Amino acid sequence: MERVLVTGGAGFIGANFCRFLIDHTDASLTVLDKMTYAAAPEALAPLPAGRISVVVGDIADPDLVGRLVGDHDTVVNFAAESHNDTALSDAGSFVATNLVGTYVLVEAATRAGCRLHHVSTDEVYGDLALDEQQRFTESSPYRPSSPYAATKAGADHLVRAWVRSRGLRATISHCSNNLGPWQHVEKFLPRQITNLLDGRRPRLYGDGRHVRDWIHVEDHSSAVWTILDRGRIGETYVIGADGEHSNRDLVGVLLAAFDRPPDDVDFVADRPGHDLRYALDATKLRTELGWIPQRTDLARELSALIDWYRDHESWWRPAKAATEAAYAARGQ
Repeated sequence: MERVLVTGGAGFIGANFCRFLIDHTDASLTVLDKMTYAAAPEALAPLPAGRISVVVGDIADPDLVGRLVGDHDTVVNFAAESHNDTALSDAGSFVATNLVGTYVLVEAATRAGCRLHHVSTDEVYGDLALDEQQRFTESSPYRPSSPYAATKAGADHLVRAWVRSRGLRATISHCSNNLGPWQHVEKFLPRQITNLLDGRRPRLYGDGRHVRDWIHVEDHSSAVWTILDRGRIGETYVIGADGEHSNRDLVGVLLAAFDRPPDDVDFVADRPGHDLRYALDATKLRTELGWIPQRTDLARELSALIDWYRDHESWWRPAKAATEAAYAARGQ
């Protein structure tokens, strides 16, 4: 893996993966990113120019993707529209990027004979009851609840079909919620942190009891690299760090960090079709490939994340007002 193409490499998780590769490998990287509002090209700016190049373009452009894939031996696909609230009102853009874009990519990777890793989401499995002990595994059935999850599920099926019938050398991973730097303020943790930095109250959907399984983005990056390095072609791997917490509990930790009372929160209209609980069992990844998450002290990581957003206000501030206006228009 000397030449790696990272699609969606200027997004939150993609950019952090690029930084991980620069720090831990000798690979040269090309980032293909559409540079939508959610991109963070600033995250890539400090990386050495001799090791990374950036191409602005669409994963659904077959000519561009074909040329780029042909020049690389490895492709990692992070490119996706991912904000569930937006998917409810603009599903077309999710179909275009997540489904059509993945089709273009698997076609190009198959022709070029290169190695592909497709980054999916735990949301394709639907949700679990709050009071059950079950966790999702690689064999859990697909039950997507949102347009976003449905398009990611369709993309996964495309990859698997091309592996079986066209000889594509690919793997798939499903990861839980990521936390870390460079995430857009529309997402849950950045929104709550920046509200608190502004002296405002955090805002929780419904009763705030929804449970998510959290992992630091650096651990996600190391897991993807482990799969690329040692994973078996055609296999799927679940990535999780046993980090289940309710949204209410997470906000409680943030409030305590700001010396605010635990009830200093607003409850707002819930999202339609909002999944109750995600939980992942990463036994396969740990036992077969020996991967172990390192950044699992949630309180420490949340404290570091607060400091990061405090220190990078010039990056997130321009998007904050428009983001809150969009939420307000939905009563959230």
